[in-house]
Amino acid sequence: MTNVNAIFLKQILDTFKNKTVLIQFALFPAFALIMENAVKIDNMPDRFFVKLFAVMFVGMAPLTCIASIISEEKETNTLRALFMSNVRPSQYLFGIGSYVWIMCMMGSVVFAICGNYSGNDFVMFMFIMAVGVLLSILIGAIIGICCKNQMSATSVSVPVTMVFAFLPMISMFNESVEKVAKITYSQQVNLLINGIGSTHVEVESMVVIAINCLLAIIFFFAAFKKKGLE
Repeated sequence: MTNVNAIFLKQILDTFKNKTVLIQFALFPAFALIMENAVKIDNMPDRFFVKLFAVMFVGMAPLTCIASIISEEKETNTLRALFMSNVRPSQYLFGIGSYVWIMCMMGSVVFAICGNYSGNDFVMFMFIMAVGVLLSILIGAIIGICCKNQMSATSVSVPVTMVFAFLPMISMFNESVEKVAKITYSQQVNLLINGIGSTHVEVESMVVIAINCLLAIIFFFAAFKKKGLE
């Protein structure tokens, strides 16, 4: 845990130096806060912008952040220096994964407060966001592990985030896209968030998310076994 804590604290300090990562954590919560309070349209659904940007946040921020961190530290040989200091790959991944997850959950709190969620609805919202963020972290880690440098990681992560972040939004206006989007965890996160407050249990959503999680874990270990972190 000493090594994990050291990695965690290192990433916190690096956050203020790496403006790109910092913006990812703050951008969508800020958008939700501004749009939810500034835009008033007749017949607009409750918490429309909170739900919209929360799902986009889940599909983009954790994925791009962890892919950027891993690929950058591989490129600058920081990882090699850490491993020579007796830091294990599992400790490193757990440290940066925890950092990204906690930072994203802080952003999720902003969404929840902006949407006036309280009581059981607040707990459910945070739980859904936590699961979605965790899945995005796994996918981002796969990209970071497979890419040699930050430029290649960015070129891969951008189209991937476009799929997970924007499919749920497009599916609101296109039934054909909605049918395709249903197989992605981000769309199921979208459906679960929109269903907060109802007593109906979305079994399909939980099954799809579980399958997505299983596939992400399989690909993560396959990538780690083949590429490693050096």
